[in-house]
Amino acid sequence: MAIPERSAAHPPPCAELSFGIQAGGAHLQAKTILPPGTSLTGPGPTLVFLHEGLGSITQWRGFPLAMARATGLPALVYDRHGHGRSAPRTGPPDPGYLAREACECLPEVLATVGIETPILVGHSDGATIALLYAARFPHSPLAVVAEAGHVFVEALTLQGIWRTLRAYETTGLRDQLARHHGAAVDAMFRAWCEVWLSPPFRDWNILDQLPAIQCPVLVVQGEADPYGTLDQVQAILTGVSGPVHGLVLPCGHVPHLEAEADTLDGITRFLHSLDVA
Repeated sequence: MAIPERSAAHPPPCAELSFGIQAGGAHLQAKTILPPGTSLTGPGPTLVFLHEGLGSITQWRGFPLAMARATGLPALVYDRHGHGRSAPRTGPPDPGYLAREACECLPEVLATVGIETPILVGHSDGATIALLYAARFPHSPLAVVAEAGHVFVEALTLQGIWRTLRAYETTGLRDQLARHHGAAVDAMFRAWCEVWLSPPFRDWNILDQLPAIQCPVLVVQGEADPYGTLDQVQAILTGVSGPVHGLVLPCGHVPHLEAEADTLDGITRFLHSLDVA
């Protein structure tokens, strides 16, 4: 089943539906985007969007819809536990949250919704989760798009997080995030910040898991990303076992917003190149 070419000048209308699911022991908010004639369930490929460490459905803005229109593929976007309109976190920060999201929560989300052939599109933490999932379940994903992902901790990463912490405490960043996360914003921010800045997490990496990834991977990175260098890209390009391609763009940490047209074009070309049986 080949991914159909679509005309950007006349994108097909898509049906969008928001709903709740139960996965990972919590209520999660989800959204589907369905081009005409498509369904999430069954063997056909489905785009699954995995947001960043401080992200949510709404922070993707219009990118998932643009991708569904460009590819003609159905899409699922969801808020992880503690984010957006999903149930707020009540426990302490979890240093193993990336592996737990990849190996426990994401499989339950896919099974609950009925997605059999995911194409994982992850940004930042979401990209790391996508890579971890592909390593743990090498025969499940059709492909992975890893945008601004991390496979090890860099000094630049920690410097960027410290800057974000200061901005959260001294600027309007908290109010901006609260528009997406509501009353759970402080717990969400602390959970992310405290884990990444904790001394034991300095040695975290998933380099030994990359060789287990067999599906095609597209690595997208901004050349001026304040949270990671191009060493992250090189580590993925040389580490995975399956076909892998790199796309470096003149932007920062969020290529799908800062360089949307180029990011959309690169991902769409990558997906069109796949031979889907």
